[in-house]
Amino acid sequence: MKKIFRKFTLLLLLVPMLNSCELDPIDYSDINPSIFPQSKEDLEAMVLSCYYPLRGSWWDGINTTSERGQMFVNDACTEILAGKFGAQKYCHELSFNTETTDVTYFYYTRDEPYGFIGKISRCTTVMNMIEKSELSREEKDRYIAEVRCARGYLSYILYDMFGPLVIAPVEVLDEPLNEAPLPRLSREEMVKFIEDDLKFAADNLPYPKDTEYGKFSKGLANMLLIRLYLHETPEDQSYYNKVETIAREMMTADYGYAMVDDYPSLFELAGQSKCTSEYIYIIPCAIDGPSQNQWHMMAMPPDIDGLVQGWATVQSTWYFYDSFEPNDTRKTYLIPEYTTGDGEIRNRENPDQYLDLGPLPQKYEIDPAVPGSGGYSDLDIVVYRYPDVLLSLAEAIVMKPGGSVTQEAVDLMNDVRGRAKLDDKKLSDFPSKESFIDQLLIERAHEFWCESGQYRADLIRFDKLLDRVLELNADQAPYASKYKYVYPLPPSVIVDGKGKVIQNPGYTI
Repeated sequence: MKKIFRKFTLLLLLVPMLNSCELDPIDYSDINPSIFPQSKEDLEAMVLSCYYPLRGSWWDGINTTSERGQMFVNDACTEILAGKFGAQKYCHELSFNTETTDVTYFYYTRDEPYGFIGKISRCTTVMNMIEKSELSREEKDRYIAEVRCARGYLSYILYDMFGPLVIAPVEVLDEPLNEAPLPRLSREEMVKFIEDDLKFAADNLPYPKDTEYGKFSKGLANMLLIRLYLHETPEDQSYYNKVETIAREMMTADYGYAMVDDYPSLFELAGQSKCTSEYIYIIPCAIDGPSQNQWHMMAMPPDIDGLVQGWATVQSTWYFYDSFEPNDTRKTYLIPEYTTGDGEIRNRENPDQYLDLGPLPQKYEIDPAVPGSGGYSDLDIVVYRYPDVLLSLAEAIVMKPGGSVTQEAVDLMNDVRGRAKLDDKKLSDFPSKESFIDQLLIERAHEFWCESGQYRADLIRFDKLLDRVLELNADQAPYASKYKYVYPLPPSVIVDGKGKVIQNPGYTI
């Protein structure tokens, strides 16, 4: 199932040619369409190059399971992850600023690998090349759908983190030597840009059952549309109507989605080959890349008596652990106790330095290949799963204009809880919309910790992030503020923007 991503070895040659950035332009006249692409295989390679920035790679993959990954920094803003240094500390306290390169690098850096904003332009350029090719209209639309899904996905991640982006149109990219700073899009323009990409992708990509493992499908495009529409509901609650429509569509037999019986198996080697009905998007990983899963090294302590001695880069929090019901299977790999190589028991009462903030957020089963592979695992990175559709629909039913807490919404929540071996909630348990949403946010945190990184966005959507950060830090987070619901743009972007690129409110330069 993973063999398609071996093609990325070819892309190592293509990436420098196709990588662009508005702030450090490449002369696209060097790419001669009469020389490249010459064949359908060349076009396929170009399409696959657009997956490249979305893979798991410490150096230049935004979904890396390391401190350089979007899931890591976004979940660190919540009770899911915490740390004593680096992004995990700055994010947990909301103490980052314009000089915190641990977060600003995601947008842009003048040094390699240049951040991710320029990768959006790469997708635009590839789309233009496909359009100019001699493929049939049907073939063009199929390839462009993959590229637009990549562009929409990456744009959504960055929009969620930084707010509206600087987006270079193809006309500007065709004239790279004519430097003309561009302003950021308005919120409305940004949403339409992402929405148009994802709608086109959803209309032209195949259903999940007809999609090769690890590639983009109609299901992923629609899941990303759901996330985009949820993101916009504080501005306009009618977006919930769109969420409901898409979620109900994704529950039909055409998509083939279903929850598996055993939650932990989704994150185990033996289970991953059998859980495909639940995965909406998963990143195939291999020890030798091009996508690599190094989460064990992030989460495991160096003194544990076990197969993997990691770097203890991050912990979870006891707040998070205590929020689980006792028999919830979703905390199986949230480890509250371990034995050291010296035979000492480390736990909440005797935490030493690796359990003082919280349990080990192991997430995935221990892969015996990790010790001999430089810290990498063959376990695939799980990003989006079907329960997100169910919980999104439950939220939409309750929060749409004229909506209310209904038995259907409670049943959808119970479908997710039941798989975790928990008792059903009753309609009478929720006397208000607020009480239902409070429970829904708990279920989201428990179900999707260390996956998509979207729980931060969930808390922001209901204006709960600041209060949660203050609670987690015992009100000792003096730099935390609501303006930090978006990260700052790097100062270089403001300088190079020559007055056209405006910093997010609350931040200096």
